[in-house]
Amino acid sequence: MAKDLTYTNGVIAVREKYLLNDKILKLCEAGAEDALRSLSESGFGKDAQISSVYDYEELVAADERSIDEFIREYAPSKAELEYLLSPRDFHNAKALVKAVYLNLDAEKLLAPDGLYPAGKILECIRENALQPLNPHLRQAIADAAELFAKGDASGAEIGLIFEKAQFAHLSAVCSKNLLLKKLIAVKADMTNILTALRSDGSDYAKRCFVSGGRLAENRLMQLFGEDKKRVADSFKDTPYYDFIKSCLDATAAAMPLTAAERIAESYEAELLAARRYDLKRSQPFLYYVFRRRAENANVRILFVCLLAGMREADVKRRLRAV
Repeated sequence: MAKDLTYTNGVIAVREKYLLNDKILKLCEAGAEDALRSLSESGFGKDAQISSVYDYEELVAADERSIDEFIREYAPSKAELEYLLSPRDFHNAKALVKAVYLNLDAEKLLAPDGLYPAGKILECIRENALQPLNPHLRQAIADAAELFAKGDASGAEIGLIFEKAQFAHLSAVCSKNLLLKKLIAVKADMTNILTALRSDGSDYAKRCFVSGGRLAENRLMQLFGEDKKRVADSFKDTPYYDFIKSCLDATAAAMPLTAAERIAESYEAELLAARRYDLKRSQPFLYYVFRRRAENANVRILFVCLLAGMREADVKRRLRAV
């Protein structure tokens, strides 16, 4: 049943007042204790049980639970619900498959529940009764189980199975939502670009590419060219020129692809931020969720950096979209 978007937007208008916005930048100037006090006073993670600044993960987890409750109650359609929550099912299924076949404790590896409780996924795996799960998740679990049965399973191979299945699932269930379809395509393209630039060879990269993107395989193969300036210039006709240039600059300086990863992680919020005065239909809902998730990521980054004694400028450089 479709949700009343007018009512949902009214709820968002009230809750937006409690977003941190640029307050996160001011917290970069404070000590960890002061930052914790300020966040608590502003209502961030209000149900968290914390006794010291080192419990900041509890603060973030409490706010994440609040976001999840909002998503489940106000998601305008199944497409938004799938886009925002189903990736956790693939993450949890991957952890649980490894736990079952390697006799490991998956508890610390699990994300919060997606559209299926983690306990339900575990039950399906143990009993080899996968029918309650979505088709792509079922197939990923079956493929992973087959690798374990053959003795060919590795962490990389299992991870690849679930990543490819996740993108295939999202592309299928969000195909009629133009915005979500675009977001998935960009995520897939950026994932494939990073895969190519991290791969030792083109054959392995081809095996790892996910579906749903707009860059054809022959375009992605251009990333293996030796003249890196020419490689970057060959993507000037795509939206990924700055992203690829960031990757190549980092590689040339023997640095990790941190800046590029931050671009990928911030893309959703920044795309809608650029259109924030002209958002339509379900877009205000998505923009609100993306902002809150970005704030959670930033609070986690903030405390890691402050507790490590990093300088204000260095902390700010690591933040996601604000």
